[in-house]
Amino acid sequence: MEEYMLMKGNEAVAEAAIRAGTDGYFGYPITPQSEVMEYLTAARTPERTGMVVLQAESEVASINMLYGGAASGKKVMTSSSSPGISLMQEGISYIAGAELPCLIVNVVRGGPGLGTIQPSQCDYFQATKGGGHGDYHLIVLAPSSVQEMADFVELAYDLAFKYRNPVMILSDGAIGQMMEKVKFREQKPRMKKAPDWATIGKTPDRERNIITSLDLDPARHERHNLKLQEKYRKIEKKEVLFEEINCDDAEYLFVAYGTSSRISQKSIQLARDEGIKVGLFRPITLWPFPYDRIAELSNRVKGMLSVEMSAGQMVEDVKLAVERKIKVDHYGRMGGMIPTPEEIVEALKKQIIGG
Repeated sequence: MEEYMLMKGNEAVAEAAIRAGTDGYFGYPITPQSEVMEYLTAARTPERTGMVVLQAESEVASINMLYGGAASGKKVMTSSSSPGISLMQEGISYIAGAELPCLIVNVVRGGPGLGTIQPSQCDYFQATKGGGHGDYHLIVLAPSSVQEMADFVELAYDLAFKYRNPVMILSDGAIGQMMEKVKFREQKPRMKKAPDWATIGKTPDRERNIITSLDLDPARHERHNLKLQEKYRKIEKKEVLFEEINCDDAEYLFVAYGTSSRISQKSIQLARDEGIKVGLFRPITLWPFPYDRIAELSNRVKGMLSVEMSAGQMVEDVKLAVERKIKVDHYGRMGGMIPTPEEIVEALKKQIIGG
């Protein structure tokens, strides 16, 4: 039975995690995502589902607890915000190298350093290019609403277990804190049987599994890396998600995700009121990035403006997709500042149309 609630984005992630049959949450408080763990503890999660909810002593501890839980074949997750995710990078690299499924939620705040508690999108590079060491990728989902904060939890688990790969929901402080109506699905039962690859000790049916990201034999380790790269190419081919708004007749495009994409929808209206035909292309998977579709659209439009709450990070991927065929530029605000629809239209006119 479906159920509707009015709640924050952070609360929606937590409720969706409960209903998705999550076995364990390991995290540490940091603004602006602390409501995730607060909700899980207040919702009496262990009594509802048997889910373990644990505040670790640090972000480093929480990501390594996630590593252990994922290795045992359980549905496990953590959440944090930018500086906390930075502390987790070594563990995230280990998890990716060991090919383990898990969910990591980053409710981004402004940086660098401790920065501000206000919303930002300055963690795009960290999330999509591999913030830790080694040649690895996370699957990265970018919600633009509280509803998607909830919906992407189950999608994240599906992708994580399908490919044995960590998945990140890359949100921001605005979506994490805003309140909207959310539709939830029925409670899913927790998994009863561990996957064949899980390290749960020797059983009558099989030998024990050893899970590690360490291999001191260079030839064998290269084979492992080649296997990972083959998996990433498969994900790039099959799992690209995006949304197009008013693109059919557009002469120019805004390219934006998350909060920036919501603001850009108002910018489209303002621009079209002035006779400028603008559309919005919203990447939903930031990795794999929708290079092919942006390349196709570049044959139909005169220019693209990448709208971001950062100094310009996603714009590099937009430029790679376009391959210099048309004008591509960036407009953004930093330090927790959010661009206005009017600013975005003016940037389009000045940097793309008049540039």
